[in-house]
Amino acid sequence: MLQGTVAWPETAAEQYRRAGHWEGSCVFDVLSRAARTQPDKTALVCGAQRLSYADLQRDALRLAARLLALGIAPLDRVVVQLPNIPEFVLVYFALVRIGAIPVMALRAHRHAEVRHFLVASGAKAIVVPDRIGTFDYRTMVEAVRADAPALQHVIVVGDAQGDQRAFDSLMNEPPSDIERRALDAIHPEPGEVATMLLSGGTTSMSKLIPRTHQDYVLNARLCAQAAGFDASTVFMAILPLGHNYNLASPGLLGAFSVGGTVVLAPSSDADTVFELVQRERVSVIAAVVPLIVTWLSTDVETRCDLSSLKVVQNGGARLAPELRSRLRERFGCTPQEIYGTAEGLINMTRLDDPDEWLLHSSGAPVCDSDEIRVVDDEGKELPDGEPGELITRGPYTICGYYNAPEKNLEAFTPDGFYRMGDIVRKVGRNVWAEGRKKDMINRGGEKISCEEVENLIFAHPKVKAVTLVAMPDPVFGEKACAFVIAHAGERLSFDELIVFLKQQHIASFKLPERLEIVAEFPISPVGKILKRQLRDQVASTLEKERSA
Repeated sequence: MLQGTVAWPETAAEQYRRAGHWEGSCVFDVLSRAARTQPDKTALVCGAQRLSYADLQRDALRLAARLLALGIAPLDRVVVQLPNIPEFVLVYFALVRIGAIPVMALRAHRHAEVRHFLVASGAKAIVVPDRIGTFDYRTMVEAVRADAPALQHVIVVGDAQGDQRAFDSLMNEPPSDIERRALDAIHPEPGEVATMLLSGGTTSMSKLIPRTHQDYVLNARLCAQAAGFDASTVFMAILPLGHNYNLASPGLLGAFSVGGTVVLAPSSDADTVFELVQRERVSVIAAVVPLIVTWLSTDVETRCDLSSLKVVQNGGARLAPELRSRLRERFGCTPQEIYGTAEGLINMTRLDDPDEWLLHSSGAPVCDSDEIRVVDDEGKELPDGEPGELITRGPYTICGYYNAPEKNLEAFTPDGFYRMGDIVRKVGRNVWAEGRKKDMINRGGEKISCEEVENLIFAHPKVKAVTLVAMPDPVFGEKACAFVIAHAGERLSFDELIVFLKQQHIASFKLPERLEIVAEFPISPVGKILKRQLRDQVASTLEKERSA
């Protein structure tokens, strides 16, 4: 197994094999099985492009042979930072066919994050678009390249510059017989790392989550089953495919595992989304709270035929029961809550659950072998109904982060349970998520590390002290508010702070959306900042402002 990863104990691995959870499949098999059984079925729709399963397999194999000839070998890490376009799907499947490991960056990530991913993974290559809007990804990669000595190849979807390689140049050069034979000789191991996802943790930068072929195939298969996916499923992807939610929970891989169709939406605008639902007869949409809130504020159901729509899924942050009810009433579909983690455990409400679970709970684990416990601060298991931290282990939950032994000591119990960091209540196998134990802001499903942003703000010369807290927001659930103590005689404006942070090249969703200048922070007897008081303070201020 890739050095720096932690394998399942052999006793657990044997148990999962005997139970049929690990069936010896690799991620590419998800595509190849569908291409073998229904080659002409439409697999992917993006604008005017329609690719069948045979098309996808053919192009992914061609790209895999060309990447192999370029020097991308099994277990090499490749950062993939692409929007939801067909090239993302081709690159992903080409890499897993080689046995190389895609590292799933998001289009919102900038210099600081991309530098970290390249260095932490030891990536040999990165795949980026040329530009999106006014942002040039090629320039960003060149700016961080000197800090990533392992990086040898920059592949650009669009116009390449300098020694960068254009994606089209790889696809337009058919592989030679030697290159095809070289690819045919490669057979990735099901127990080897297939994909590296990014943690949404509270440390200064995301940790790398190594998912194996066999556990990720299981993840996708079980989530597809819990979502009622079958060959008639038409799944719409709006959120980034690089997220575990849209990639395999159940997402793209879940849809492909049953021979369904995936439609890539060009935007989250209600008219765009639901006109596409009408045209492509979409049956399932994966969404998040802010999108659902926005869609429900329109009358789109009176202008579009939504009769094909069966399920609207929600992930990232809990959807309020009244919004789930409104989805069912307004769109005539079933709301499905998906609560889990890129590290493994996925809980889902079932489509035939009673309303008490369907409208209120966060679902139940998708696998019978998922072990879940709710524990107190001392690690003692709590009885059903009492809130505590959720810990878990199972056949698709990792046993450790990549190259992070110190973090693993914090994140995993001595007997191998992963600490989710979430406060939940449990009744039987159903859970009710109630918030984060650690210091993190959940902005519509995007996790913001308070520590990371605080460290950046603290570097401002006018800042004496800073703490970042969540403030309530009707659309995103939470947004970030920075409480700052300025140095004597200094004045810091909100605009000045944002300009400074943008110069640090962090993702835009991490930027604070309010600044409060204070003389001091409330402090506990042991010297800790009482963030709850600050959260209550800004919530009260917002309420007064709304009333005024």
